[in-house]
Amino acid sequence: MNQNPVFVGIDNYVAILSNNVFLRAMANTLYLTCVSVIFHLLLGLGFAMLLDTQVISPLTRALFRVIYILPWVFTASIIAILWRLMLNPNGVINYLLMWSGAVSEQIEWLSSRQVALHAVTFINIWAGYPFYMVSLLAGLQGIPADIYEAGKIDGANGWKSFRFITLPQLKPIIISLAMLDFIWTMQQFTLIWMTTGGGPIRTTEMLSTFTYKLAFSSYDFSLASTMAFIILLLSLFIALFYVRNQRATDE
Repeated sequence: MNQNPVFVGIDNYVAILSNNVFLRAMANTLYLTCVSVIFHLLLGLGFAMLLDTQVISPLTRALFRVIYILPWVFTASIIAILWRLMLNPNGVINYLLMWSGAVSEQIEWLSSRQVALHAVTFINIWAGYPFYMVSLLAGLQGIPADIYEAGKIDGANGWKSFRFITLPQLKPIIISLAMLDFIWTMQQFTLIWMTTGGGPIRTTEMLSTFTYKLAFSSYDFSLASTMAFIILLLSLFIALFYVRNQRATDE
């Protein structure tokens, strides 16, 4: 241990920001986060509207609610274990694909440099969309039916009702959900660590896993602390917009 510590200024930040692994982890994190937030919204809104419609029977809607909300019941560790088993080269996913003739050979879903990042992103999308679905379903059920009736009188069809009534009514909820989801997904660790560990060859390395490795594999706690502070700054940047949006909504 250094008995005479020396103030290094911003040297650690320069070292991190010029590190190729950090740049790769940042790119992977942004890809995982942006794609997950977009598909969480699309799937959550789609399923929420399906559960809010009167086209299907109440019993069918109740059954779908149970099925759609299942991913939210499991913890991240359980989800990681389940999908590792299913995406194993000898797992059920490859078996079904080969049985249907969709592929001719086994796919290394979590071990391929071309597929691994997309695979973990898909798992994260599957695990997170129920949060959007439940929140947006509550928002849909809170929209007064009188507004839709007035729209029909004015000649609005289904698409126009969705565009000019449903989306504006859900806009505050959508913005809040997207900002929270962005912060949570950017800090995702358990799912990545228990499926790929950041591999293969840094293909799925995230800011969270890179920070963990710096601290507990390389024992470089100074750089790990710098990484943690950078993640904090990114989270605070998004949180600032979230707070401003909440204030605007309350007013």
